[in-house]
Amino acid sequence: MNRSLRALSRLPLFSMLLAWVSSTAVAAVPEPETLMQPFSASYRLEVKGWPNATIEHRLSRESGHWQSRMQAAIAVARGNERSRFIVTPEGVRSVNYSSAYSLLGVGGNYRLGGSELASLPDRQAALVELSRRALNGSCENDACHLVYQDHRGREEVLDYRLLGVERLSLPAGEFEAVRVEVNDPETPEKTMLFHFHPRYPGLLLAVDYRRDGERRSRLTLTSLSTEAH
Repeated sequence: MNRSLRALSRLPLFSMLLAWVSSTAVAAVPEPETLMQPFSASYRLEVKGWPNATIEHRLSRESGHWQSRMQAAIAVARGNERSRFIVTPEGVRSVNYSSAYSLLGVGGNYRLGGSELASLPDRQAALVELSRRALNGSCENDACHLVYQDHRGREEVLDYRLLGVERLSLPAGEFEAVRVEVNDPETPEKTMLFHFHPRYPGLLLAVDYRRDGERRSRLTLTSLSTEAH
């Protein structure tokens, strides 16, 4: 993969899809299906130095599995990620994952199967699990660790902490948001602030990405459609 494509795959659009807590440090979680609800959402992504992008995000229930899919496109680039997972009393377990990126006609495709996902989830499923634990208030100190796999199956480690609830005024409406700060211990100059919907695990309301204290990108919810189980 060339340098430009590598840059695309690590844009905040995709590096926002981070997470999960190692199975060796499981905290209390909600009942497996209590909070999981399908939804379709659209976001606006503003990235410094790039044209604004629209991101489509859908969480759906299919044949005993949940599926999370995100896709985005701007003038010169496209990308999508898809994850199938199940929710257990111990947390989210990934079944399979796929992603594809294209920049100026040059692209890459990646897949992770059951064997690669046996110990750590992909980042789409991990995003759902992170929000479930944030909604449960399971970690309110400075020692909460996240471990997940990136699109190539490489292990990534992050730290996170809960920051409470904040009311947001967004293009999609007014919302109470659960805030979670995420940091990479190897790059402390980078910080992401997630705002999760309090009743829909995996649903982002807003995300800020900062580097050296300066906001480099912002994701905001522009429309939301929900449905019953």
